[in-house]
Amino acid sequence: MQTRAIATASAAFAAFTFPSLCLAAEIDGAALSTLWALPFAGVLLSIAVLPLLAPSLWHHHFGKIAAFWALAFLLPFGVAQGAHAALAVSVHALLAEYLPFIILLTALFTVAGGICVRGNLRGTPGLNTAILALGTVLASVMGTTGAAMLLIRPLIRANDDRRHVAHIVVFFIFLVANAGGSLTPLGDPPLFLGFLKGVDFFWTARHVLLPMLFLCAALLAIFYLLDRHYYLNREEIRALDPTPDAPLSFEGGVNFILLAVAVALVLMSGIWKPGTAFEVMGAPQDWQNLARDLGLVAVILASLKLTPRSAREGNDFGWGPMLEVAKLFAAIFLTIAPVIAMLRAGEQGAFAAVVRAVTGPDGRPDDAMYFWMTGALSSFLDNAPTYLVFFNTASGDAAELMGPLASTLAAISAGAVFMGANSYIGNAPNMMVKAIAEERGIRMPSFFGYMAWSCGILVPLFVVMTFIFFK
Repeated sequence: MQTRAIATASAAFAAFTFPSLCLAAEIDGAALSTLWALPFAGVLLSIAVLPLLAPSLWHHHFGKIAAFWALAFLLPFGVAQGAHAALAVSVHALLAEYLPFIILLTALFTVAGGICVRGNLRGTPGLNTAILALGTVLASVMGTTGAAMLLIRPLIRANDDRRHVAHIVVFFIFLVANAGGSLTPLGDPPLFLGFLKGVDFFWTARHVLLPMLFLCAALLAIFYLLDRHYYLNREEIRALDPTPDAPLSFEGGVNFILLAVAVALVLMSGIWKPGTAFEVMGAPQDWQNLARDLGLVAVILASLKLTPRSAREGNDFGWGPMLEVAKLFAAIFLTIAPVIAMLRAGEQGAFAAVVRAVTGPDGRPDDAMYFWMTGALSSFLDNAPTYLVFFNTASGDAAELMGPLASTLAAISAGAVFMGANSYIGNAPNMMVKAIAEERGIRMPSFFGYMAWSCGILVPLFVVMTFIFFK
């Protein structure tokens, strides 16, 4: 990350020092072939396949693999369009989109990792359902990653005297790591990307609330009945409880205050709009965004300084997951640039077939197709770039998508967030939760075993939701 930050700063310095380099980072999508999408596809397929087929290779070299795909786009693009154009695209992707995105994720990850829940309760069906409901609510406030990391360990401890626990973790992924983050830009990375593109902070809460309540209420009801079925089995409770019941307490409580500061900073950047401070190679740097990002950096530093070491140790806090996300998304934000340009070109672009697939006979967007296509790709690719792809396919104009095309943006948002739960690789917290559960000795379903759960429970609910909300 330090190397990338130095490179970004150098590019900015060059832009100020040599004004002739300050070119708008615009790509003519109509002039590009589908070959320019191969690096983006390579990044996403690497994320989806290599952790399963070559886990050791991926674990040790994912940063190099991401850098390879980024260079596979930038070097040919520099040859074809010129070094200045490649630099302008890089600066725009990193400064205007990547850095705000990764700073927010880092802030939420750091703050959540500093709140340690001590003590233990008995994992009854009622308590487990209550913890899932609490995590679902918190996910839209502190992010799916933050809420998942805060509650997964206490939930596992509460149930460590039971024989059937895997289903609890599966529903935790459904609700806390995915569906719960559907109401605000803080909740899930796709929605924050929409916020950066101009979607109002509370727009998603107003337009996705009903689908979210339907899905989460249904999942909580199904979970309670299933967990009760297991709990009433005479052999369910083990004779020895590894962690006896003890009153709950919180360590690192200062992070609750810092979380409120982070929320206020993001809200501020959506309300206070004094305008552009300066431009770097066509990438506008607005005062409100600069203030937000600097404030979030201060939140990160304050959390690291003020949180007791024992709180982070109690959470097994480490930077590995955040570093992985930072490296992979740097490549994603770079390689997605030509894909977005081709989608913006509409019928004149190489992806005209995609545009036609989500467009009805009357020429208007087909909301059901947007919901399912966004969701299907979000199930196996990362849901943040998938959201960006269909955001730009629908229009790319936040004002139009919040207005005449509001139902389409709601379908895209719901598909990206909800269907990220369809597989382990649909959303980053899914794999984190699975890894923590397995570390605690829980035998989690395999990749396809997990999909049997999602296809049996989530997909039928998504079908019903299509007819109710996105028809």
